[in-house]
Amino acid sequence: MTSLVAGLLFAAPSAATPPANQPEENSRATAAAQNDRKVLMSENMEHVANVPKQAPFDKQSSFGSDIAFKKHYAFVGNYNGFTVYNIANPRKPRVISQVVCPGGQGDVSVSGGLLFLSTDYPRTNDTCTSEPTDSADPNGWQGMKVFDISNPRKPSYVSSVATSCGSHTHTLVPDKAGQAAYLYISSYGPSEKFPACQPPHDKISIVKVPYADPASPTLVDAPVLFPEGGNPGNDSTSATTGCHDITVFPSKDLAAGACMGDGILMDISDREAPRVIERVRDDENFAFWHSATFNNDGTKVVFTDELGGGGAATCNEAIGPKRGADGVYDIVGTGDNRTLKFRSYFKIPRHQADTENCVAHNGSLIPVEGRDIMVQAWYQGGVSVWDFTDSANPTEIAYFDRTPFDTEQMQIAGPWSAYYYNGYIYSSGIQEGLDVLKLHDPRTGNADKVRFKQFNPQTQPVYQGHPSTGSNAGSTSGGM
Repeated sequence: MTSLVAGLLFAAPSAATPPANQPEENSRATAAAQNDRKVLMSENMEHVANVPKQAPFDKQSSFGSDIAFKKHYAFVGNYNGFTVYNIANPRKPRVISQVVCPGGQGDVSVSGGLLFLSTDYPRTNDTCTSEPTDSADPNGWQGMKVFDISNPRKPSYVSSVATSCGSHTHTLVPDKAGQAAYLYISSYGPSEKFPACQPPHDKISIVKVPYADPASPTLVDAPVLFPEGGNPGNDSTSATTGCHDITVFPSKDLAAGACMGDGILMDISDREAPRVIERVRDDENFAFWHSATFNNDGTKVVFTDELGGGGAATCNEAIGPKRGADGVYDIVGTGDNRTLKFRSYFKIPRHQADTENCVAHNGSLIPVEGRDIMVQAWYQGGVSVWDFTDSANPTEIAYFDRTPFDTEQMQIAGPWSAYYYNGYIYSSGIQEGLDVLKLHDPRTGNADKVRFKQFNPQTQPVYQGHPSTGSNAGSTSGGM
């Protein structure tokens, strides 16, 4: 987040960086702001639990970020590390451990007994006791860290691997042989402060982590996705200098990339050599292609537009219903002839205050047989559940929200991500900690039958016809 101007109309880099002049608020001030807010929600939504951010992550500038799940644990990223929650009883989640390991947004994913943590701010070294350093420092370190979480109460650092321009987000892609985890790492140059990441940084990094030897991750390739150049950008659209986030559908050998100025489809049948097979732009309404979600059939993709970088009030009447929204695309054709056909925009129908940062952000499918229903975070726009079964006419069916974090000035808060996992919706709040919601709606009732042992939302499993999904080897995380 390099820009926090309320009402920002033009493209901005993804929200992520607490402003340098923001004071380090203490936990009591943050808690007071949280406690003064009222909960607003639809009649079919139940707020079953909230666990506030715990020290040392309770400072206002210590943003909560993404979530990954394993059995009855939720692993929640933070700009300063990650927190492990026991969610065996979703109505009484408990913090069981926290790992302090600063390095930016802290994107997380899990696979078996391993957790992967992104570092996208330059550090003096790859340890968890490193210090910030200048982006031009030739010895500065950014990349991926690997942790052993076989005992979630005592995670331990295993290894690391440096990647070009660090790791803003990453996507876990299961090896077809089941011997390793691949990580598709997205990074880009958000400003002149990161000279090594400037165009033509139009690539992703591919890291391989052998399950038998997680201490030896390797950078296997860094393919350029836009050899002829990405979107050059204009006054309302970001230039493409890499991808922000990638969602994979391993069982269909397909991926969708949200790449700043471009939306892409990729064939990932060869995990080490993904190929771009389709590319679209929306220079009229999409400022920053941020993330993607497939429907369960792999016949649609929802792309999000992070207008204003996540730090602006874009859910108001002045911005309107098409900018800072979701774009629903049908996938038409087969093989390398698949194309993306735009069908509609979706945006929450409630106008938010001008002190509330609000824009389309991270979400996942709710595993409903025969319908396309998604739960999604909107920062201070709250959590929305919406149906896009009819691609041209998406509709909201439930929501959860709070009144503004601050009614006098813009403060960065609200749900970063909202995901459905084993019968409940889990939301990671930037300031709010972990919220747990229960949806009571006949349209989503059969979703309760679907159970995962492991779930990372940007690696999508197939759930229809499989009430028990086993290990869900394919899973990952998204980012701001």
